[in-house]
Amino acid sequence: MFILQGCEPNPFISQLEQIRQRGTLRVGTLYSPQVFYYDQHEQPTGLEYELLEDFAQYLGVELQMVPLYNPTELYRGLHKQQVDLLAAALSPTKALRENFRFSPEIYQVNAKLVYKKNTLRPRDMSQVDAPIWITSGSYHKPLLQPYIKENPQLSIEETDRLDSSELLKSIVDEDIRFALVDNTTLALHQRFYPDLAEAFTLENDTPVVWLLNRFRDDSLYSAVIEFIGDKHSSGAIARLYERYFGHIQRFDYVDTRAFLRATESRLPKYQDWFEQYAGQLDWRLLAAVSYQESHWRPRAKSFTGVRGMMMLTLPTAKSVGVNNRLDPEQSIRGGAEYLQKLIARVPDSVRENDKIWFALVAYNIGFGHMLDARRITRMLGGDPDAWVDVKENLPLLMQKKWYQQTRYGYARGQEAYNYVNNIRQYYQSLQWLDAQKKEAERREALIKNRPPYPEDNSLEEAVESEDLEVSTNN
Repeated sequence: MFILQGCEPNPFISQLEQIRQRGTLRVGTLYSPQVFYYDQHEQPTGLEYELLEDFAQYLGVELQMVPLYNPTELYRGLHKQQVDLLAAALSPTKALRENFRFSPEIYQVNAKLVYKKNTLRPRDMSQVDAPIWITSGSYHKPLLQPYIKENPQLSIEETDRLDSSELLKSIVDEDIRFALVDNTTLALHQRFYPDLAEAFTLENDTPVVWLLNRFRDDSLYSAVIEFIGDKHSSGAIARLYERYFGHIQRFDYVDTRAFLRATESRLPKYQDWFEQYAGQLDWRLLAAVSYQESHWRPRAKSFTGVRGMMMLTLPTAKSVGVNNRLDPEQSIRGGAEYLQKLIARVPDSVRENDKIWFALVAYNIGFGHMLDARRITRMLGGDPDAWVDVKENLPLLMQKKWYQQTRYGYARGQEAYNYVNNIRQYYQSLQWLDAQKKEAERREALIKNRPPYPEDNSLEEAVESEDLEVSTNN
């Protein structure tokens, strides 16, 4: 007699539970200043990276970033379930919607047609007389389709070899005429390449989202919706956006060109002192403050009587042991010490990442006026500990309606607002220039230490071969 025993069906394990059992959230991404990159200390950073770190913590797992080469590779990796979701400044398209799910909006971008300054600027698509370059797999291609129908002369070049940053560099080098990129990408790169210019905007307010696979199992998708909703409600995403993009909206071509020239002609004379006296600060931030104050001119003087590289008042100079404000080394040392004292005085309720901006307001218009700006922010229902809220209320220090309710009265609040924004822009440019210098040194080392090549191999081929190998290993 035979007894038939049925097989127990495999228990269903949700996608979210699989991630928790694995212990890692795998995220497909692209290297970019907006999304994910390594800073000068070789630590991962980026707006979406920071948000993903919080999401992984929310799930109780470790974050594993999986950098790929282009959007097409990203979509393939998600489709094959090699990653759990995609985060790479991606925006929805009709084609993507057929295969993937979108998270709620994280932030918005605008699509800009970019050209090189001092060349012919097209006012609309009918005046575009050269190919428009875009990155493969981006939302820019479907965005251009209606314009192609209306303007048969339009030509589109789609590339998976160059990302948006490289397309912008190609415009500067005059290898291409036009590229379509997001406004955040353009604004960031104008600090390094001031000849980049916006021709016109094709699309406003396009959402940036995360992508997930279309499964019947909604567990991960539901967790993403809940998490992003909570982060918007708490203001965390707004604070992240401000930290990465809040200072880049206003671009001054003349000022940027002058700053870049000064980094070559003046900064090298004083860089060692900035590095020596920076203390807990990044020396490039200290240098950015000094440029805003004096344009790195040791004998600079303002109408209020402050003087020197760091524009110290007489009482401040005395408090930090500076007896000659025109001596650049003394001024840098004293300014660094004073700034760090201000940071230490900022209330502990302020987030560490924001303390420097509050301290810079105090450096510019006084500690008391900085506290008054926080009080006004509290009166208006904002968060007095969040720079994203307080900075918008700084100009109110100039309005009688508001400053008469403060302890220290009138202050040049709009000037303080611009002051901090400018320093953030200079700081970002110095970070980029430093990264470029290190990259050049790396290339020089590759050339110097390269193995012997056959005689028919040119030096350029050797360098290209070495670079390809390094990029692949990274």
